[in-house]
Amino acid sequence: MNILDKIIQDKAQEVASKQKLIPLSFLLESPLFKRQGISMSKSVLTGSGIIAEFKRRSPSKQVINHRDSIIDVVSAYEKAGASGISVLTDTKYFGGSLDDLVQARDHLTIPLLRKEFIIDPYQIYEAKAYGADTILLIAAVLSTEQMIVFSQLAHELGLEVLLEVHDEEELKRSELDHVDLVGVNNRNLKTFEVSLETSKKLSEIIPDNKVKISESGISSVDAILSLKKYGYKGFLIGENFMKTEVPGNSAAQFIRGLGHEN
Repeated sequence: MNILDKIIQDKAQEVASKQKLIPLSFLLESPLFKRQGISMSKSVLTGSGIIAEFKRRSPSKQVINHRDSIIDVVSAYEKAGASGISVLTDTKYFGGSLDDLVQARDHLTIPLLRKEFIIDPYQIYEAKAYGADTILLIAAVLSTEQMIVFSQLAHELGLEVLLEVHDEEELKRSELDHVDLVGVNNRNLKTFEVSLETSKKLSEIIPDNKVKISESGISSVDAILSLKKYGYKGFLIGENFMKTEVPGNSAAQFIRGLGHEN
């Protein structure tokens, strides 16, 4: 069993337990459930294109940053010029929580992505109830039918959808009609090897009417300029900022450099 399989196995148990403790009716009564969402796709297209991620740890890197508070980091990201914020809500493997999502929402005016291994509609209701504007769907762990059902539900709730793929097979079996953004993860979730060539290769078969996002392994302005030639408008960056002494300052310097090169 690889790490992705293990994460999904544990996630299924976690979601089942949550549904017993917190019924769907409770989520529907959340004050945030009624708020108007902010479009991640529009923000990416009109801004820097950087989706800055708050990430404490990962299975591949272990501890990345346990020093900084989410409020300090995401507020600094927005000030730096990020188009959106990604918050990991998985606890066991990434050290995140839904509380992180709520705190981020309370301090941001830009769109917020719930970065999670979504395998059940309940988690989409959770995302809305806790302040997300966009959800992540990972093609590697979902059937084509699930992608369709989950995307439609997200849109019914006023959420946008970022569908993440890792290879050509996943992209070709994905239903993109109800997807707002298509993300190519340059990190193989099974081996954790990273290559920007993955984004470049898949760019040709992503429909032009979808906002293209490149994820993982982006550590330089040159990398972004290279990816832009392949039609990418958004770039999800987490570890490159989070591993530094002051993530917000690193993001600001990076985004300034991006503006200078444009």
